[in-house]
Amino acid sequence: MKKVLLADPQDITRAGMMYVCEQLNVNNPVKVSDKYELIERLKENGDAIVVIDFTLFDINDVEELMLFSDRFPRARWVFFSVDLSVDLVRRVALSPLMSVLLKESPLTEITECVSYALMGQRYICQRMTEQLLAPVQTPLEDCKLTRTEIEILKDIALGLTTREIAEKRFSSFHTVNTHRKNIFRKLGVNTLHEATKYALRAGLIDSAEYYI
Repeated sequence: MKKVLLADPQDITRAGMMYVCEQLNVNNPVKVSDKYELIERLKENGDAIVVIDFTLFDINDVEELMLFSDRFPRARWVFFSVDLSVDLVRRVALSPLMSVLLKESPLTEITECVSYALMGQRYICQRMTEQLLAPVQTPLEDCKLTRTEIEILKDIALGLTTREIAEKRFSSFHTVNTHRKNIFRKLGVNTLHEATKYALRAGLIDSAEYYI
């Protein structure tokens, strides 16, 4: 049975994880106080399971953690924190050696995650899986749409044709069509449907307007 290292300074969390280990017949999980002790433990048990609260343990950033992973390639890591950014999880989830749990996860998920890690498998808890799968919403200001482009995007989402938008704005068809191409390019979309979904998410129109 692989050794489990508890890299979490919170007594209550360590106690809870020790209970989980006991239920899985993992004998004597080891409490680790800092990264130097963690290194020594991993030297002794290179294939250990490290349960770590990344936000509380004294590892500076995800780059330093990746160095740990490179140095001890047989170790498996279980991120177990109150909150983790989607960007961080998206990065660590690329590695099959790393699993992700939140401290609000139910006991069944926590037990299942540790069990998966012991079997050499990756596990991502349900809440973080949902956030990873959610569409990325880029704020309009990040896309650098002009005021005119925002107004035209709203008209597009409301179902107006390019010619109708041109008549409404007293502009030429060519001018509005150029704006439309620029909008699609900046938003990274290719169809009217995708542009409309973006406008809905950005709050330019509400669902009541869209379905009228």
